[in-house]
Amino acid sequence: MIITSTDSVEGRRIVEYLGVVAGEAILGVNIFRDLFSGIRDIVGGRAGGYQSALRDAREAAFADLAEAARARGADAIVGIDIDYEVLGKENGMLMVSVNGTAVKLG
Repeated sequence: MIITSTDSVEGRRIVEYLGVVAGEAILGVNIFRDLFSGIRDIVGGRAGGYQSALRDAREAAFADLAEAARARGADAIVGIDIDYEVLGKENGMLMVSVNGTAVKLG
């Protein structure tokens, strides 16, 4: 599955637009508390545990996005956008959302 933030795939022609697809992943506050208590690898002001959790959430959102596109018979997803949102009354959750347009390539 080709996934790109551009509106086309170089060297390939889009022959059909199959609609907008999305993938989301949500991290709960207790995940962050657990990470904070176990962080021992703060190097250069960066918290490796937090970065790892965000990377895992982003990868899960991309996997959901690709699955949704495959279900529509897509060869690629163009125009992707990644968003991070804080959710909940007390900002207790973080959502990673990835959206794009599923397409068939010629």
